[in-house]
Amino acid sequence: MQIKSLFKSNAPAVPELKFIGLSFLGVLLTIAMLSYLSFFSGYVWLMAPFGASCVLAFGLPDSPLAQPRSIIGGHCIATLVGLIALNLLGDAWWVAAIAVAAALAAMQLSRTLHAPAGANPLVVLMAHAPISFLFMPTLAGAVLIVAMACAINNLRVPHSYPRYWL
Repeated sequence: MQIKSLFKSNAPAVPELKFIGLSFLGVLLTIAMLSYLSFFSGYVWLMAPFGASCVLAFGLPDSPLAQPRSIIGGHCIATLVGLIALNLLGDAWWVAAIAVAAALAAMQLSRTLHAPAGANPLVVLMAHAPISFLFMPTLAGAVLIVAMACAINNLRVPHSYPRYWL
């Protein structure tokens, strides 16, 4: 075996610098905006899964997981599953497992699979989130991410994002 073949990789190529720069800008502005709104409004706009959503929305905008249907629908469905689990079953250790598994199944059934949203039931359980958590930060934050993804990703290639809405 030649040494050169040891370093071959089937990994994707490094994106163009323009793509990397716009991805950086998109995440920077989106997380800054969510943080700013949290700080100045007194409401929680930011939750950890949104960081991962931004990675998909700006780093892999063509992925089915990065489309508005998946970002908004996935976050809302997974949060709703977490809220139902919390209110019906409490916050025992085993509820976390059931809630994440049920959230995955619900996202698959609704065709809104969004990997970062798999963490939402855990956030809901750990925070003992109220029902309003579904709207703020979940829905509001997911909509803001999609709006920013539309704005930034279309600077790269006009009319390229989203690939589909519904």
